[in-house]
Amino acid sequence: MTVNTEERAKLDHELSSRFIELDPKGYFIIYLDRDQGLICAKHYTNTINDQGLATDPETGEVLACKGSLERTHTTLYTGQTAKELGIKITEEANPCPLSKFDHALYLGREFMKAEIALLSGEEYIQD
Repeated sequence: MTVNTEERAKLDHELSSRFIELDPKGYFIIYLDRDQGLICAKHYTNTINDQGLATDPETGEVLACKGSLERTHTTLYTGQTAKELGIKITEEANPCPLSKFDHALYLGREFMKAEIALLSGEEYIQD
């Protein structure tokens, strides 16, 4: 069977465009620490308002998806591999900072993308 790269990219784009509910337990900003050889994930808390938008639990302000936020993360998770980081978040963190399966699936995919970028030297950009 031949792998069609364009069809796979189109499928992934379509799936990335679907509606998913925000996780009331928070969100993650993922980045690489190349000097230490680590995948890093900063966890931030949020609340979800009546319109389904993420808000800052301290101020009640809606959190914008674009631009920079001046917030302090609650926890920093790090791992040498996607699997190590995923286990730290889903099995070792108490309480677990996830409440949605689709959020966990998204993080696993992003952690794998980050690991590939770490190993290849390519830039990592979180979707």
